[in-house]
Amino acid sequence: MPFLSTDDGYLRVFNIFDADSQEKQDGLLAAMKDIIDNADYPGWVSSTAHRGMDRFGVANIVQWESREQLEARYAGEAFQHRTVPEFNALATRVQLLQAEVVFSQAHPKTPSPVEVSPERDDYTVLIVLESEPENQKDLVDTMAQPDEWLLDVPGYRSHTIMRGINGSFLVNYAQWDSKELYDAFHTLPEEERPDYVRRTRTRARSLATSRWANTFRVAHSRSAGEGQ
Repeated sequence: MPFLSTDDGYLRVFNIFDADSQEKQDGLLAAMKDIIDNADYPGWVSSTAHRGMDRFGVANIVQWESREQLEARYAGEAFQHRTVPEFNALATRVQLLQAEVVFSQAHPKTPSPVEVSPERDDYTVLIVLESEPENQKDLVDTMAQPDEWLLDVPGYRSHTIMRGINGSFLVNYAQWDSKELYDAFHTLPEEERPDYVRRTRTRARSLATSRWANTFRVAHSRSAGEGQ
């Protein structure tokens, strides 16, 4: 199964598709599952499709050995003339984000490195923070810090920070026990959070130019060498 680790050197691509109906979400997932089950590209490591929960949409985390091998896939006839039009027809917004893992923290009861698998029951929160290129490093450094308080927050399992290769965003991939426990954390009044947490959140908001978020359940996954 795929893992999110700072040690493997893989390129992570977040293919994120917003949708405006259950039917289009199901169509996106079906198309994505077909691609995943037939993936056989040089340098392809794994693909893991996620089903949107709070809003319609899907997200596919694809791991590659190198950016050059990804670009070869993007340049292919099938991708350009079949995959791209099919997904554009179903999605209201498309984000193809190339990133590298720079930090990961897990609760002691959560296996490390972080596993991303449909065999787990993680309630997954995916957040994308955009920034000006000159502020990306500061934003990443602000977010990619150990947070001891989180280890005591009910429902917390892990979070992983990834730096956008193009220099203008970061991705926060977090795992929780349930929607109810994540919502309790997310809506917790600022004054009930530790001082250092409030400072971090304030600093991150000052550096980010936009925030996109949705919640997911892992729906399907396959790695190189596995059967369908």
